[in-house]
Amino acid sequence: MTKIKVTKNGPYVVSKDLPINEDIVKYNEEGIPVKTEKGKNIPNESGCSLCRCGKSKNKPFCDGSHLATNFDGTENPENQEKYKEMAETIEGPDLILKDVGSLCAGAGFCHRDGGVWELTNNSDDPMAKKIAVEECQRCPSGRLVAVDKKTGKVLEEKLEESIGIIEDGPLCVKGGVEVESADGKIYEKRNRVTLCSCGKSRNKPFCDGSHFN
Repeated sequence: MTKIKVTKNGPYVVSKDLPINEDIVKYNEEGIPVKTEKGKNIPNESGCSLCRCGKSKNKPFCDGSHLATNFDGTENPENQEKYKEMAETIEGPDLILKDVGSLCAGAGFCHRDGGVWELTNNSDDPMAKKIAVEECQRCPSGRLVAVDKKTGKVLEEKLEESIGIIEDGPLCVKGGVEVESADGKIYEKRNRVTLCSCGKSRNKPFCDGSHFN
């Protein structure tokens, strides 16, 4: 079974054979992120430890810098809540948007063509609905989830289990990989989550966009 284990004030321990690759962000003419493309693979045949404190000189891997810097990796206990219990619901004519703001990693994929919130409100326009769904699916943190209002179906792409490494950004965990807290609790399995790799997040182990500060 693939798993990521959060260690106390230390790195993420990743089970062997969980694919790791670079995620390369692509932008439109306005400089707004629109998608990621898979970059080079990072070998993980035997399992590895990925930096959580942000100080490693061998990123994305841990080099023990958390020990020298007395890294405080305390996790936010509120993260044990289920997504559906935290989500705000925004209803458009043809689309329902689920939104958990505390999970935002600041990736910016939700801003194209007026933004996912405006697009949801205009979702009786087929193009607006299509773009809103794309923006939700490309939100790496899983903050945003689109639901078809007529059928109640969650409009989610099936992602393969993997970790994507965004330069100077979080770890993008895809495909429902199990994440275990330092005290042995299992976080809710989700198709898209982002784990903090800068050490600054106030929402550990998840990213809150603090790497931009």
